[in-house]
Amino acid sequence: MSPSDSTGQPSLAVVTVTYSPGEHLEHFISTLATATAEKPQVILADNGSVDGVPELVAEANSHVRLLRTGGNIGYGGAINRAVAELDPSIEFVVISNPDIRWGSDAIDDLLAAAKRWPRAGALGPMVREPDGSVYPSARSVPGLLDGAGHAVLGSIWKSNPWTVRYRQENEQISERTVGWLSGSCLLVRREAFDAIDGFDSRYFMYMEDVDFGDRMGRAGWHNVFVPTAEVTHAKGHAAGRHPELMLPAHHASAYRFQADRHPHWWQAPLRLALRVGLAVRSRIAVRSALRAKARDEAS
Repeated sequence: MSPSDSTGQPSLAVVTVTYSPGEHLEHFISTLATATAEKPQVILADNGSVDGVPELVAEANSHVRLLRTGGNIGYGGAINRAVAELDPSIEFVVISNPDIRWGSDAIDDLLAAAKRWPRAGALGPMVREPDGSVYPSARSVPGLLDGAGHAVLGSIWKSNPWTVRYRQENEQISERTVGWLSGSCLLVRREAFDAIDGFDSRYFMYMEDVDFGDRMGRAGWHNVFVPTAEVTHAKGHAAGRHPELMLPAHHASAYRFQADRHPHWWQAPLRLALRVGLAVRSRIAVRSALRAKARDEAS
């Protein structure tokens, strides 16, 4: 069952960030009806869509509200804006990408787990790829060595020990606490969200969920993986269109995450090595992505 306050009003809301989401948003809203017995308010934090879809979806659904952020302010910043619009009585907030398709009872399963884990600040479902395979959405917080090893070698040596430790793909699929959860779909306790001031808006895109989960844990809250709740993530509908912008943003966020946690003067050589390694990897990744995009467009 979905939560309600003492007046019977729903204490659950859903927020998502839109940026010309296309048909994904319609699937998001239609499958949401199967994810919870409630009909929660949905806020679309729009970062400058030009396809007209967020407007159409908001007009067609009375429980959906369009919130224009005024520009492309990034994922975390837009989520913060949307959550700030919610009534303080809202106890739980679902934070999700618009290219999520909800499994039956997915949100209600997360809410039930929240009752079992009263110190859970964030709870995440099992995330499946469109082909049905499981995406490793529940991971450990990367230290400097694991983070650098995964960032530099993850795409060319997938079985390297740093990536294996970080992605935790070999862990048993069970309800458990983890270091962080994919920001593609989260149920967050409003109290915990407010306690850590939400997402760090310095992260334009990528790694904002790693930072969020890490700060949640440091503040004494749990990040809980709930595999009985399932969603499907189309992934990258916006990012895939502009790899020359998104891939450098990813690498910049990876550097920011580690630099924030290794700020001392004597760690400067480590930061420099990481910056150089990520810059080289970013250039290689962009060239590869643009070649692949050109091949796809030509075929």
